[in-house]
Amino acid sequence: MPGSRAFRSAAALPPAGPEPVPLASVVMLPEWPPGTVTILSTQGDAPHAIPVSTALRAGPQRVLLALGAGRTSLARLRADPVVALVILSADDVAVTAHGSARVLAEELVDGVVAVEIAVERVQSHRRDAFVIESGVGWRWTDPAGAERDGRVRAALARLAAQAPPAY
Repeated sequence: MPGSRAFRSAAALPPAGPEPVPLASVVMLPEWPPGTVTILSTQGDAPHAIPVSTALRAGPQRVLLALGAGRTSLARLRADPVVALVILSADDVAVTAHGSARVLAEELVDGVVAVEIAVERVQSHRRDAFVIESGVGWRWTDPAGAERDGRVRAALARLAAQAPPAY
């Protein structure tokens, strides 16, 4: 409403600053440690982002990850394969991998689906003004979850070792 504090007309906004610096785009994915918490964004009626700790670099333009068979993100990427994966970890890794996702294995391990992302572009977020020193610290508190996670990671590593399909 015009009289409310939430209402701001274009004339009342401060002048725009300088144009933002475009983020560099690289072709190759960086390395990141196993267990790094990444953020997978899928499309649909609105963007949908979830943390994923199983993302594995499977080549310079290929990522494998595991999702629970009932995850909303899995249904969304099946309907629209365009995804983005944010990766923030130690050694100043700060990128978003943009690409197309597809299911690689319907039953990787006990109700877990393997997903492959064919990375088309890697957007770097590195800046001289700061350094990413670490990713999100986390650990399993459930022994059964930790054991299952180990099986999921081993299965993803076996898939990664196979020759990637031609895109």
